[in-house]
Amino acid sequence: MSTGRDWRIAEHGPHALSLRGVARSLGMTVQRLYHYFPNRDALLTILVTKSYRDLSDAVSAAADTASDQPAALRFMAAAEGYRQWAITHVERFQLICGAPLPHDAAPHGGPTTRAMHRMCEIFRRETFDGFTTAQLAAADTRGPSPALRAHLEPLFAHGPETLPPPASALLLGAWGHLHGRVVLEVFGHTSFIGEHQAEVFRMAMRALLEDIHRRIPTQLVEAPAAPS
Repeated sequence: MSTGRDWRIAEHGPHALSLRGVARSLGMTVQRLYHYFPNRDALLTILVTKSYRDLSDAVSAAADTASDQPAALRFMAAAEGYRQWAITHVERFQLICGAPLPHDAAPHGGPTTRAMHRMCEIFRRETFDGFTTAQLAAADTRGPSPALRAHLEPLFAHGPETLPPPASALLLGAWGHLHGRVVLEVFGHTSFIGEHQAEVFRMAMRALLEDIHRRIPTQLVEAPAAPS
């Protein structure tokens, strides 16, 4: 059964979603709908999965539009793609980034986590393009603790290379900054900025990327050779 429509979420939000309302909007009986979805949570889980996938597709498509541009512009395009999808699909973004739904847990390796990994790889690629693994390992993150380093070590190991813990910490910080700005806008907390919200977002993303790149050494100082 197709889940192409957002069934009442766009009008009333996820908490107003009911199988009876979905059945009525599709012109079928609720009993027939039970053949596809055993309960409301099953329907919401599918909508969550599709929303994550669509958001990842939007970020990927946005980055592709700048594929022949420098990495900084590709990063900006990906960030703009994230924001644009969120403000265009407010209720779906709130569905996946608002309060967690009861009984909804994305299985490890499932379609939701795969979509997130795919999106993470895009931002990872555009954020650190042109830097070597040694440079990323020497990034200034003001010393993550040994426990945090151990946790970060395998966190971004699903790409071509394992991202060094200092770079992982920078990427997580960047993600929190980007996502947080979008959340503030989607939930109406920056409405006082009015029509200038897109410009403020772009300024913040440029400053964010510049700060990350300042923390990565352009040249590595080799340790002096041990005396023979």
